[in-house]
Amino acid sequence: MAFSTSLLPAPASRVRASPAAPELLAFPPAKKGAVSLAAARRRGARRGVRAEVNESGSALAADAFAQVKHVLLPVTDRNPYLSEGTRQAAATSASLAKKYGANITVVVIDDKPKEEFPEHDTQMSSIRWHLSEGGFTEFGLMERLGEGKKPTAIIGEVADELELDLVVLSMEAIHSKHVDGNLLAEFIPCPVLLLPL
Repeated sequence: MAFSTSLLPAPASRVRASPAAPELLAFPPAKKGAVSLAAARRRGARRGVRAEVNESGSALAADAFAQVKHVLLPVTDRNPYLSEGTRQAAATSASLAKKYGANITVVVIDDKPKEEFPEHDTQMSSIRWHLSEGGFTEFGLMERLGEGKKPTAIIGEVADELELDLVVLSMEAIHSKHVDGNLLAEFIPCPVLLLPL
């Protein structure tokens, strides 16, 4: 801390060039016509200059969510009890949908068909349970299993077909390479809410 305070500029009256180091010159004195910040503020007040308060960023975000009427919750992991990120996305989807009166559609995406996933029914009941915990017992459910398409493309197709307003997705889906984060903007025609891990 002492070192950083020694780097602060010194006032011109305290800086003197020594005969041993003539290259060190004092800062030039302030010009006679220079105006201090305090004087500029006072002058602005006399001339009728005033600042206007803009809406806060949170108010703008609330207005954006008020327009959401249909939310997509993609489930891309194979955990029958849902991964932490998918549980968080389910809770967030339910909360947003409940607050703004929106519908939820869940799309379960996997490259394997249902027959090769023995815990499929457990995963479906887990999805139902997590959404019911958030107050949702009625929601749309789509299964896109064994199609051989990338999950990002499937999410984009579903969002486009159903004219969705928002996709809620955990960053975990991107980190685990289930969803390609670079293609989200290209394939998904609506805003995407990415939840941190």
